[in-house]
Amino acid sequence: MSRVAKMPIAVPAGVDVNIGTEVITVKGALGTLTQIINPLIAVARNGADLQVTAVGESREAAAMSGTFRALINNMVIGVSKGFEKKLNLVGTGYRAQAQGAALNLSLGFSHPVVYKLPEGVKAETPTQNDVLIKGANKQRVGQVAAEIRAIRPPEPYKGKGVRYADERISLKEVKKK
Repeated sequence: MSRVAKMPIAVPAGVDVNIGTEVITVKGALGTLTQIINPLIAVARNGADLQVTAVGESREAAAMSGTFRALINNMVIGVSKGFEKKLNLVGTGYRAQAQGAALNLSLGFSHPVVYKLPEGVKAETPTQNDVLIKGANKQRVGQVAAEIRAIRPPEPYKGKGVRYADERISLKEVKKK
């Protein structure tokens, strides 16, 4: 069995976990998340903890047990604390403004870019150059941040564009004749 899968998942107070035959549902203050359970793994509740075990001795079952342990742990963290990604807009005139379920971006194009946020993901703009993407589903939050970054990725000469807050861009030297 995977070393990751051997660790129990701590379920905090206020989080309700419902383990079905094919689906696991996690409910908390920030929402409800569901995950289809692979037949190669089994999820059991031990008091306030969850334990993921492999069914059988195959390599695939061992790998799936670690993967599903991580997925279920992310679900529990997501409905209790939530996940967030921070993006920085670097460039003259680059701005962002959150308006309900949409994010208006001015990124140096001849037109403003309106990005529609999927359900369960919220965007905040503490300043014009910062965007906070928040949500309970870790995969969705990361995907939305990646799609917004892909609209205008940082260019290698001046570093202008949309970048993650902790991202470091190595700038190239200007081309010489």
